[in-house]
Amino acid sequence: MTATSAVLSVEDLTVEFRNEAGWVPAVRNVSFDIGPRECLGIVGESGSGKSVSALSILRLHARGTSRMPTGRILFQGRDLLALPERELRAIRGSDIAMIFQDPMSSLNPVLTIADQIIEPLRLHQGLSRAAARKRAIELLELVRIPDAARRVDEYPHRLSGGMRQRVVIAIAIACRPKLLIADEPTTALDVTVQSQILQLLKELQAELDMSVALITHDLGVIAEFADRVVVMYAGQVIESAPVQQIFTQPLHPYTDGLLAAIPRLEGAPGRLSSIPGSIPDPSVRIPGCRFSPRCPEALPQCHREPPDLAAANTHRLTRCPPRLAGCLSATR
Repeated sequence: MTATSAVLSVEDLTVEFRNEAGWVPAVRNVSFDIGPRECLGIVGESGSGKSVSALSILRLHARGTSRMPTGRILFQGRDLLALPERELRAIRGSDIAMIFQDPMSSLNPVLTIADQIIEPLRLHQGLSRAAARKRAIELLELVRIPDAARRVDEYPHRLSGGMRQRVVIAIAIACRPKLLIADEPTTALDVTVQSQILQLLKELQAELDMSVALITHDLGVIAEFADRVVVMYAGQVIESAPVQQIFTQPLHPYTDGLLAAIPRLEGAPGRLSSIPGSIPDPSVRIPGCRFSPRCPEALPQCHREPPDLAAANTHRLTRCPPRLAGCLSATR
């Protein structure tokens, strides 16, 4: 995919935060594209840099604790990292919208649902308050909230977790964005409601012709929803592939570990599989592959040389030279 054909193209994104040791990179040279009407899944453990990368797209990191990200984030031919704040505000919530992890903290507890949906409609589309209110009710109906004309005047605490997440989705799609960033949209919900929210997102993606970036640690969600997957570890992209190939032929040992940790009903009961160790502190320098201290397949070279993200074929990338060599020799 080229930058001109992609809805969004992230190139060499690096994000640094301040701590006692100085400026520490939480995301290092991350690159990925999202195509038209595509759902890109971004997966990895907590601390892998998924949410940091997503928040960087709209420059939502707190000032003072973070530096301005470096690299390029291209959207409709414009670099979002180079835009003046005023121009970026016109894009936030309009062309690019975001669903955050916790629906209760995403909604203002002292404003009605109507007020919170009306705001982006008036700001970005210039609707009158009456027209925006009518549209708010239509949006609540679109996200399958029953009795929308009454619910629109409720406060968030009067709604269930699933209802609140539907309201957050209604706000996000109010201006028919070209790209929807969903950051762990089902984490705080029970399994039944999770399935309903994912099905709703699928239907809305098709109906509104949106591209979606779905950020999650749940590979089950990725399998159900994503077209293509980016796997992140310790602030880096370590593998990228179509969703089916990630599950059937992973090209990085870390992806193997994530897949092995999925609970399964079949087979003998026993302990769940896990990846030994933990994600390294971003301030700690690791001379070779950042996964090598935890990798069961690490070779001496893996501890010495930081690997590049290399192409296995047109659609696949991996940061594991031994696996890549085996893949290329198998295709010859």
